[in-house]
Amino acid sequence: MVDLTTTLSGIKLDNPIIPASGTFGFGYEFAEIYDINILGSFSFKGTTKDARFGNALPRIAECESGMINSVGLQNPGIEKVISEELPRLRKCFNKPVVANISGFSIDEYVYCCEKIDKEDGVGIIEVNVSCPNVHNGGMAFGTDPKNVYDVTKAVKEVTTKPVYIKLSPNVTDIVSIAKAAEDAGADGISLINTMLGMKIDLKTKKPVIANKMGGFSGRAIFPVAVRMVYQVYDAVKIPIIGMGGVATAEDVIEMMLAGASAVQVGAENLVNPYACKDIIENLPKVMEKYGIEKLSDIIGGAH
Repeated sequence: MVDLTTTLSGIKLDNPIIPASGTFGFGYEFAEIYDINILGSFSFKGTTKDARFGNALPRIAECESGMINSVGLQNPGIEKVISEELPRLRKCFNKPVVANISGFSIDEYVYCCEKIDKEDGVGIIEVNVSCPNVHNGGMAFGTDPKNVYDVTKAVKEVTTKPVYIKLSPNVTDIVSIAKAAEDAGADGISLINTMLGMKIDLKTKKPVIANKMGGFSGRAIFPVAVRMVYQVYDAVKIPIIGMGGVATAEDVIEMMLAGASAVQVGAENLVNPYACKDIIENLPKVMEKYGIEKLSDIIGGAH
């Protein structure tokens, strides 16, 4: 009998499979088609201080082996997430959830993280630093080690739950960003977020996405994600949640060999709503094929 369990900052998961933020809503939508309690956990939709309608349409474009999105963090805002979405979620999911938090200033991150930290159903706070810093010229927080350090430190001062910093791959040195998060007290790292991509319509000769560019995700980015997880594992001593193009049980094992303690599944949920269920069901067979008895034993095994 193989052992699928893993641990993130003292939280034991039945398996390492976590649907990624923005691809699984607030869970109850998927609970209508299968029992989502089979998941290790899941990361709910990126939440900001104020409600956001998101970016102009069109904001989704299909690509070869992936997709581009520029949804723009559409969400009802932190107050409604706490008062409406989380109570609804608790009716169909009985495990600690990952709360994905976004912000456009350090004050916004602090406000949202302090609020969500008080919620019993939240196990981990995942801080998305891919947002533009409105007080510093609009450059994304996650592209500057100092900004990442400042956000992490500020959030850690108002929270008691584990804080994982979700890093952008749109940088030249992912290691320095990860180390800045660790130095500021982060409990873990999530990576990678989407890569910056673009698609042009040959008929109109204009960008497909209204915002021109958006986040490229899907199977095509998997090798980049594995590389970055591998690099960060060598550089930090805190756990990593790996993601980016994960679509199969084999991908999960590869990501864990690179150094991930758990694995998020993103765009594949939009292609196949049963993706996470299929991966969980296939994992034991794939583990047996490769002689793996305990999944947690292979974390970082490729180093």
